[in-house]
Amino acid sequence: MAFEIATAGAADIQRFTEWAAEEQWNPGASDALAFAAADPNGFFVGRLDGEPIASVSGVRYGPDFGFLGLYIVRPSERGKGYGIRIWQHVMQHFGDRNVALDGVVDQQANYQKSGFRHAWNHIRHEGIPAVTTADIGLVDGRSVPFDQLVAYDRRFFPAARDAFLAQWISMPGYRSLAAIHDGRLAGFAVLRPARSGSRIGPLYAAGDEIAAALISELAAGQSVGLDVPDRNLPAMKLVERLGLVPTFECARMYTGAVPDLDHDGIFASTTLELG
Repeated sequence: MAFEIATAGAADIQRFTEWAAEEQWNPGASDALAFAAADPNGFFVGRLDGEPIASVSGVRYGPDFGFLGLYIVRPSERGKGYGIRIWQHVMQHFGDRNVALDGVVDQQANYQKSGFRHAWNHIRHEGIPAVTTADIGLVDGRSVPFDQLVAYDRRFFPAARDAFLAQWISMPGYRSLAAIHDGRLAGFAVLRPARSGSRIGPLYAAGDEIAAALISELAAGQSVGLDVPDRNLPAMKLVERLGLVPTFECARMYTGAVPDLDHDGIFASTTLELG
């Protein structure tokens, strides 16, 4: 049987998100559109006799950083060597970049064999958050000058991702909010509809009260999920205080050094598939 690896097209990327939903990862309903904007050549499909059976993303953010995700082999074809072949392909695609991933915890040992080292865990918390009130100015994230939004995002993400961010805040059904304090950005969050409920990510904030205000306003009484880094203890305490419960866990790992970011301000990751 012939197994071939090729750069994925738009239809393939949409298929990958369907596979992710079947894996209970609960991707956003329109994630594929923003994913393609991040790096059109960063997604790969493995085909067995022409039939798609494996996926992986290798989004390259500039010359120094990349993120690996959507690593899936269809259940009927697992254990046959196709996964390692598409894995090796994407790792070659990254070159010498520092590569990150969010992998299921029970696969950490396998990722370590490929040079990844554990940094922290993301703990998904879900539920209808308790309503909070605070005198914090919130505005539509799309109303913030884009250059300011890009600069703010760079405090929390290792590389520029302008095309992705522009798509992430503008897709139908998505809602973004920014917190303004003394005329400056003090928080930012995006809510997107998912297969089950909605997801909030990223969630950046100068403190837990700002984060709580963003969550409360975006959720508006609906069920939401946030992938919270367990290294941020105030963030972990906040989602517990809001009544959200842990439902899923994955390991953030890097092949190089952990990037020097404002980790205290990251209350939820943007997406486990692209960082």
